[in-house]
Amino acid sequence: MKFVTRDAPPRAVWALEQAGIHPLLARLYAARGVLAREELDNGLARLLLPASLKGATEAAVLLADAIAAGQRICIVADYDCDGATACAVAVRGLRLLGAREVGYLVPDRVVDGYGLTAPIAHRVHATGAHVLVTVDNGIASLEGVAAARALGLQVLVTDHHLPGAVLPEGGLIVNPNQPGCGFESKSLAGVGVMFYVLLALRAELRRRGVFDERSQPKLDALLPLVALGTVADVVKLDANNRRLVAQGLKRIRAGALPCGLASLFAAAGRKPEAATTFDFGFALGPRINAAGRLADMTIGIECLLADDSARADELARALDGINRERREIEGDMREQAIALAEALFEEGEEPPPAICVFDPDFHEGVVGIVASRIKDRLHRPTFVFAASQAPGREHELKGSGRSIPGFHLRDALDLVAKRHPGVLLRFGGHAMAAGCTVAEEHFDVFEQALAQVAQEWLDAATLLRRLHTDGPLAREYCRPDLVDTLHGEVWGQGFAPPVFSEEVEVVSQKLVGEKHLSLKIRHQGQPMDAIWFGHTQPLPAKVKIAFRLEADEWQGTRRVRFLVEGAEL
Repeated sequence: MKFVTRDAPPRAVWALEQAGIHPLLARLYAARGVLAREELDNGLARLLLPASLKGATEAAVLLADAIAAGQRICIVADYDCDGATACAVAVRGLRLLGAREVGYLVPDRVVDGYGLTAPIAHRVHATGAHVLVTVDNGIASLEGVAAARALGLQVLVTDHHLPGAVLPEGGLIVNPNQPGCGFESKSLAGVGVMFYVLLALRAELRRRGVFDERSQPKLDALLPLVALGTVADVVKLDANNRRLVAQGLKRIRAGALPCGLASLFAAAGRKPEAATTFDFGFALGPRINAAGRLADMTIGIECLLADDSARADELARALDGINRERREIEGDMREQAIALAEALFEEGEEPPPAICVFDPDFHEGVVGIVASRIKDRLHRPTFVFAASQAPGREHELKGSGRSIPGFHLRDALDLVAKRHPGVLLRFGGHAMAAGCTVAEEHFDVFEQALAQVAQEWLDAATLLRRLHTDGPLAREYCRPDLVDTLHGEVWGQGFAPPVFSEEVEVVSQKLVGEKHLSLKIRHQGQPMDAIWFGHTQPLPAKVKIAFRLEADEWQGTRRVRFLVEGAEL
């Protein structure tokens, strides 16, 4: 592993310090591209305008007409946390703005697969709906949109995924990544897209005289959900997304959050008043995602929609239980999948350029998580496949992939599809994560084809594992109050949380729980506790480590310790 220190331009650091930013934060922000204090203004007034999001104004007219006519609106959601929060935001927001009949439908991961399909369009029509709104899906649902339109439904697609060569016809599309959209934040999550549609709808209703500036509903009550979905979907936290997340965190910390979110915090053993982006990504998000992976995402959505605290607590406990089951299944699968992956090469050899593993007993709900674990371990693009459980599709394998920087996974799948027509039955995704379906008889062909693309695209520099750090940490900053300040900031994908690196002296080390390395070190001559979770190999007496900061309590005293992320050996 090689550490790469982020560059913090001195002029930018100086400008931020002169504007009153703490010197450490000034250095961290400058290293992440922030040049002036104004860029750190997270006020609502600084949000990009809804009118610049292509299709939002037209979507607002469609929805306003539907509300005026008393028509039934049905939301078709996705079964991950972004889709669940987007659905909850849509239902809550539309009701706030006067819609009397709003329902939702969430596809079953196993039976329905991803996105709006023709059968789902028929189920929506059977509910008596007049308007179908997709959230966090739909941009690739050509057949589903066509079927809905043929049934007489008006269709509004709200999505953020990259579009294919052909867009759905006959429906309105709101997607910052569609051709011709000038919206500056291309990284808006699905929940963010729906929130912007609601902002546009409120403006349209004001224009029609339904509300004025004083009487209009306050949509900021939805921001805690927007923040959760944005972080959980691991989209890039550009300036606009950081504002959305910061505003959501502000309300959660002040106690202004839906019952369901409060219950999820309690189930996860977290405190809303001290909420961080870490809570979204590693505590709340996984509990909601677990419902879509192993059970029914309706449980997650109902939790987010609950206004009764007892009901919310019941649903949050159910989600917590499902998540525990998910962890057990994942643990067993992970060990087996890693063994299969490591069997692909001899000990001492380099892994193949891409990893593909399959076992008939794998659970399709957790293949993505396991792929991520193998990718982290071997630093190779990785796909994990499970047999489809959908009726009539038992011969199909459903795979989820995770990639490394420098290897665009969806583009790789596209090239495989062009070189080997018919092998990929379906595929989609992003640069770092993608999914696909292949016939079981074509698994070997896909494995070889992906390895060939990886062989062509990956070079030694890309295959070298790199860890970007913020360099040394001055001893004066090893204080619990400063750690709290750092944790309170908005960090995430594209705006990475601080990781420092420097050489330390290892005084003693021991295994704890048989899986973690507990360390006593000297940092700049001062004693410090450190722990490396999931690592068992001993370190030399002097070693350069990368670490995050944590403040914990020991015998009534708060202290700082280092969480080791890696070592440059």
